[in-house]
Amino acid sequence: MIKTVILDWAGTVVDYGSFAPVEAFRRLFEERGIEASAKAIRKPMGRMKKDHLRDICSDPEVAAAWEAKYGSAPNESDIDEMYEKFEPMLFSILHHYATPVPGALKLIERLREQGIKIGTTTGYTRPMMDIIAPEAAKQGYSPDSTVTPDEAAEGRPHPWMIFRNAERLGTYPMSHIVKCGDTEADMREGRNAGVWSVGVIFGGNEIGLTQAETEALTAGEKERLFVEVSERLMQAGAHFIIREIGELDGVIAHINERLQAGERP
Repeated sequence: MIKTVILDWAGTVVDYGSFAPVEAFRRLFEERGIEASAKAIRKPMGRMKKDHLRDICSDPEVAAAWEAKYGSAPNESDIDEMYEKFEPMLFSILHHYATPVPGALKLIERLREQGIKIGTTTGYTRPMMDIIAPEAAKQGYSPDSTVTPDEAAEGRPHPWMIFRNAERLGTYPMSHIVKCGDTEADMREGRNAGVWSVGVIFGGNEIGLTQAETEALTAGEKERLFVEVSERLMQAGAHFIIREIGELDGVIAHINERLQAGERP
């Protein structure tokens, strides 16, 4: 039986569409006179934020724009300097992005009624979570454990944050854990930890729309996006895909049947 669920934060349980990091990175590059596209910013989402910044700088269009402006591609010194400015920029807006996504709080209630513990991993550092977690708690979301990448050997896609959650929550074997998130990095993290990995589509980073924009989509547009993002998350290692976070307990019931049949992730 599943004993623990490990949830991502932004784009999975809070911050519908995962907009806080996108806005901070956009401003950061804008200050340098570089236009970083939403696609370039969103592709590495879920990674520790400094690694995320490195990945944006490695994006061909961003690197070319930087070289055209500054004469060479961004180096580690540039990244260090930018990251110093990124953190306070993100800190200044994070408290606006802690609202739970629709269906999340009801899901947590149902999971806890089954005796399932709630752990979390994130691309945010501990000081960032010290802003988000209290705001989320005011709105009804307080997981049992949160591990940040600066508290582990490395962040995603490495498994260390999941292992640390498992240790804190006293859960083993790893086949009794489900990881749910909205990014490719989440899926790889779950696979590397040997747990069941579930990708969530709507409300997540991969689609990157607000709730109002999502609701305005036609049925056909929704289906096209669902298929497109599902394929990416499955290629990254997802065992299952759900449309919205509130569907997770339905998947857990199915996983429990598979566990009883002797299957493992």
